[in-house]
Amino acid sequence: MSSFDDAFKALIGSEGGYSFNPADPGGETMWGVTAYVARASGYAGPMRELPLETAKQIARTKYWDPLNLDEFDSRVAFQIFDANYNGGLVVLWMQKASGAEPDGKFGPGTVAAVKSADPLKFIMRFAAYRVRYLKGLHTWPNFSRGWMDRMAKNLLVGAA
Repeated sequence: MSSFDDAFKALIGSEGGYSFNPADPGGETMWGVTAYVARASGYAGPMRELPLETAKQIARTKYWDPLNLDEFDSRVAFQIFDANYNGGLVVLWMQKASGAEPDGKFGPGTVAAVKSADPLKFIMRFAAYRVRYLKGLHTWPNFSRGWMDRMAKNLLVGAA
């Protein structure tokens, strides 16, 4: 991975198209963007018709840029981006995986710690915290197979 474009392409391979699963607390989604996020980002059309380019713009402004992902090793950036897009305690996982103070507040200390961490060690630790989190969700019985497949794909991207 060398850029946001590459990361988004890999992420969309896990997200797919339209979904409205009653077991998913995110509700109606297209390209992994929930209706709530789409509406908050200015999209007013039917979710089934959310353009991929709109999803990409939302991904960049909501899930990539706020965590300064352009500053990190591209493999690390992808892992963080995918987790942020999918949901969870991403900043806390970043801090724990990098050895930063785990206070859940994103700032220069977190950025510096992630940048100085060994990328492969960071990825393994980050993935472990993410899996633990996912395993604790009440939706685990419904979505665990898909989440674990996604995590396996992500680890293979991180090892590339």
